[in-house]
Amino acid sequence: MIMPNLFHIKNTLEGKPLTTMMNQIDRTTIRTVELFAGVGGFRIGLEKASNKEKNFDIVWSNQWEPSTKTQHASDIYSARFGFENHSNEDIAKVKIDDIPEHDLLVGGFPCQDYSVASTLKNSHGIVGKKGVLWWSIYKILFQKKENAPKYLLLENVDRLLKSPASQRGRDFAIILSSLNSLGYAVEWRVINASEYGMPQRRRRVFILAYKQGTKLYEKLQNFSTTELLNNELLLSKTFPIKPIDNKTLISGKLDSDLVEITEKFNKETPKKNAFWESGYMIDGEYHTSRVEVEYQGEYSVLGDFLIDEKDVPKEFYIDDEELKKWKYQKGAKSIPRINKKTGHEYVYSEGSMGFPDALDKPSRTIITGEGGSSASRFKHVVEVNGRHRRLTPIELERLNMFPDNHTQGVTDSKRAFLMGNALVVGIVERIGKELLNSINN
Repeated sequence: MIMPNLFHIKNTLEGKPLTTMMNQIDRTTIRTVELFAGVGGFRIGLEKASNKEKNFDIVWSNQWEPSTKTQHASDIYSARFGFENHSNEDIAKVKIDDIPEHDLLVGGFPCQDYSVASTLKNSHGIVGKKGVLWWSIYKILFQKKENAPKYLLLENVDRLLKSPASQRGRDFAIILSSLNSLGYAVEWRVINASEYGMPQRRRRVFILAYKQGTKLYEKLQNFSTTELLNNELLLSKTFPIKPIDNKTLISGKLDSDLVEITEKFNKETPKKNAFWESGYMIDGEYHTSRVEVEYQGEYSVLGDFLIDEKDVPKEFYIDDEELKKWKYQKGAKSIPRINKKTGHEYVYSEGSMGFPDALDKPSRTIITGEGGSSASRFKHVVEVNGRHRRLTPIELERLNMFPDNHTQGVTDSKRAFLMGNALVVGIVERIGKELLNSINN
């Protein structure tokens, strides 16, 4: 249940004006849990979306990096937001009862193999691969039962809609069907941040789910498929598109048996897309379509987010000798190679990349290997006042729309890694604003 922030009744005895009391009663707080929190991108976006009447309150968060002893992301999260109600424990080992009741669950979970080995029909028990974090989300929703959150906001790489290559779309079908079994309707959308005026070309799929009984769930039953995809889905309202071409529309019915989906989904036509960039699912039926962006606002470019050159540390500049290595990495090349297993000889080829990065366009996607001084094909290099250099941590933070120095406290390479794992905060902020508006209308 979404609870208003109420003053204690004793305040009426202390002479509090009626208008003050009503303002407090009218304030809506969305209790939020942030999983796979990283350095807090979802939290920053939702806090930016909040206002005096409606706000998101992070009541619990979890960040755990299994492959490292030092928990850099969790340490930064705690330093920025405090240690209270923050968990730095493997989410698979967290007791569900230790997670407080909440209205909204958010998180950017990894793209993994979601296949299911078996289901237990009576208990809805699911046996998937160990360590697959989607099932940690499922476990929370299942064990919370009627107290499960009304809303989910999740993020993933866009290839989720096409994985695995041998059964294109199977993994996403498993996610949709498992959410359907828990009483959720779902909408999704692949969003490239730069196409909506943000400073980075970063394509990610955002997934919203609404529990049965909510207004947003019911809305999916009250409009036609075309109306929903064109402008009535929350993500269509937030990120407008041109009218869809019904020629690309795909509709289908999901099997309720996840083992059946694992073994048979799209088995006969594995290279054919089952899910496009936009779509929704309710009662096990899904509808999905290709979309074309409709955006009339201003655009951001890389050059707008650079710090003053006098503040750039000297180690970020590339000297003439090193620049040759960078030009080679960025250039077209054909390299003879031999397959170690088969002995087969072949030529590995790759085309040239724009070098240096254009200052009058949005940046390319930040990757986790962005840090370090070694020459790389994928790291950003800019030319300012005739000198070439790499991007600084603050500039990487700005391209993800984080506050300056949000990741300060760890090495520059680690800061770059953390930004490569992060999301564009502005996307979450816009979704959060529309979600607050839609929940109360």
